[in-house]
Order: sequence, then C-alpha cells, then structure tokens
Amino acid sequence: MANIEGRNPVIEAIKSEREIDKIMISNSAKEGSIKKIIGMAKEKNIVIQYVDKNKLDEISTSHAHQGVIAQVSEYKYYELDELIESAKEKSEHPFFIILDEITDPHNLGTIIRTADAVGAHGVIIPKRRSVHITPTVAKASAGAVEYVPVCKVTNIVNTIKKLKEEGLWIAAADMDGQPFYEQNLTGPIGLVIGSEGFGISRLVKQNCDFTVKMPMVGNVTSLNASVAGGILLYEIFRQRTGKK
Repeated sequence: MANIEGRNPVIEAIKSEREIDKIMISNSAKEGSIKKIIGMAKEKNIVIQYVDKNKLDEISTSHAHQGVIAQVSEYKYYELDELIESAKEKSEHPFFIILDEITDPHNLGTIIRTADAVGAHGVIIPKRRSVHITPTVAKASAGAVEYVPVCKVTNIVNTIKKLKEEGLWIAAADMDGQPFYEQNLTGPIGLVIGSEGFGISRLVKQNCDFTVKMPMVGNVTSLNASVAGGILLYEIFRQRTGKK
C-alpha cells in the first residue's frame, strides 16, 4: 500500500477512480474541503477512519498532510509503448518529458503538475538514480500524478533512440543551446530536463537532436529544474497550439 497526502491530491485520487483502501481524517479537521472529501468518499463507499492528528503526523512522509491521508494501491507505472499508443489514439503529436536523474521529489511533482497543464502525454524517468512516485511527489503535483502517465525505463539513451525511431525530435534543455524561442518545437517532441546539480549527462545530450536554452542576464546562471522545465514546456505548448 501507498499513501496520498493532502486535500487536493486526495480529491483528485477519488475523482480519478484510483483504488482507495481507506481515507484517514484528523478528528480536528472538519471544515472546507474536508467536508467535500467526506461527501465524495461516502458517495463511492470508501471507508473513512477518523484519527488523532498525531497519528497522521506519524505516518506522513510529506509532512503536509493537511488533516487527511488516503491509503491506496501502489502507483502503476506505464510502459513506454503505452505512452506512445496513447498519443496515437488521441491523434496528437506525441509530447513527452524525459527527466535525467531528477532526485528532488518537489521538482518531480511540480513537473508532473505542469505536464498535465500543457497536455503532455507522459513523463519518463530512469529506474535508477532518480526519485520515484512518493507521497511527497503526489502532494507537490497537486493530484496531477493521477492523470499524467509516468514511465520508468532502464536506460534513458535507449529510450531516446526508440522515441526517435517513432518520429520524435528530442530537445535537451542545456545552456549550450539556442534560445528556446528561436527553435521550432512543434510536431512530435520530447524534452529532456537534467538533474538539479549536474544537468544532462554527456551521453544523453549527445543523443538529443538539438539543445535549447533560456537566456539570463542575472548573477545566478541556472534555474531550478522544475522552473526551467515549466518555461520550456509552456513554450512547446504555445507553439503546438499556435497561441501568441
């Protein structure tokens, strides 16, 4: 079993028909969205257990449970072929986010939240040297993890090669690239975002088709991975939708 913590993540888990064993609610939390959670849970015949807040504090890993924790089945990761097929079924150009060893759960959660907002078809992470889906990630995604398929792969380079065989162009977010607004980011595309401290590995970068950067004039020469990812993902969204 796994836990989903926080009000919005629990609400989205209920809405998405996630298999929920039970929802634990603090005895002292009875206002606002807690009432909505109780009503939704009763409608779907989900067991509600009222517990002392200290109990939730003990089992919380995000330390931001907001008075509610849902016990659910383990997160189901998707296969790469499932992500590709899903995009084809929607008759849309595939749009994937490839994360090269992101280790901060807040960054992963925020990127998943942005991926949902821009209509990406999935997020790809490596099985090793990367944070996976945890209660903290789910909380940071504000429930978006219930809607964005996440795929774990053994080898990022091989995954990139397979996506290129499927017709995708792979862009690397790197300071050696061209300004992102000068690149054509339409069509089937995958965006690679590197780790917080080391960026994209040399071998991964070598297998990308081109690189994009965000020009900066301040004293700090890099942005947080999720912030940089958000800027680039919205530029891809803008170009894909033709919005100005």
